[in-house]
Amino acid sequence: MAALSFQRFLRDRYPSLKAQHADVGQRRKTRLRVIDEFWKLDPLARAAPPPSIESSETSAACDTDEDTYDDISSPDSPNLGIIVRTDYANEDAWKTFYLTLLEAEKELIVDSEPPANASEPGTSAPAAPTASSEDVDMADIPSGDGEDEDEDDADEPLAFFAVLEDEPALLTGLSNIGALRLVNDVSVRAAPALPEGQKRRASPGHRLVDMDGLQECYFGKTVWVYDAQSNTDGCVRLVNQHADLYGTATGDSWRARASHITELQVNLTSGAMKIDFGGLDRYDYAERRRNLAMVELPL
Repeated sequence: MAALSFQRFLRDRYPSLKAQHADVGQRRKTRLRVIDEFWKLDPLARAAPPPSIESSETSAACDTDEDTYDDISSPDSPNLGIIVRTDYANEDAWKTFYLTLLEAEKELIVDSEPPANASEPGTSAPAAPTASSEDVDMADIPSGDGEDEDEDDADEPLAFFAVLEDEPALLTGLSNIGALRLVNDVSVRAAPALPEGQKRRASPGHRLVDMDGLQECYFGKTVWVYDAQSNTDGCVRLVNQHADLYGTATGDSWRARASHITELQVNLTSGAMKIDFGGLDRYDYAERRRNLAMVELPL
């Protein structure tokens, strides 16, 4: 119901806001303008916005208009996830991270290949590896020697990820919510259910957590953020597109090792893994606070 309510409002307001701001080729930004208006409605209006204009063109534009980053973020792009580089202070550290990730991809591909006798009766291909709880809980410094012989490998494209790094002025220091808004589309869904024994929703509400039973969310490719801390710990932030645990927020993140993120990405994409930390809030609170503040700023 929440998603349907927003979709009707989106289709009504998208064409006029697109024309007003000349947002050509910026579908995601126009959708953000719409959701800013949506959150300004009173709760009853949010639950039942005006009927949608019955035009196939109007109905489709908010979903089919082009966007700047569609080449790496559309459903048709071959990558499973997107690594957004937000720090440029240490090129050697970035190279070590990239080479570690590249090697992990190659190992996963080799491990997933069927054995030579896979076609013989009674044989089968090995199951795809799954990430352990230890991998999820801890983020250690990955190995990587950055030797000169790896220079050529640094230019080799990744198989499972697209890398967004060519706009330092835009990307440096980017928040989780800022990264999501660049390469994911915004929407609305029902906020998570209250924990057992809790009778009242958070007050005051917040659009990334719970605003009158609704929550801002994002959909698209998985987003991983390489930040200043990545230069020393070799990890990236895995950004949540929505919150499943009440009290946590859309845009929350936790850190994952470069050597493990390919395996995590494959399992997340396939649905073989869902990370919830056993119902505990173990996300980066500093990043959450930054996200909560960022969405209140004008576009």
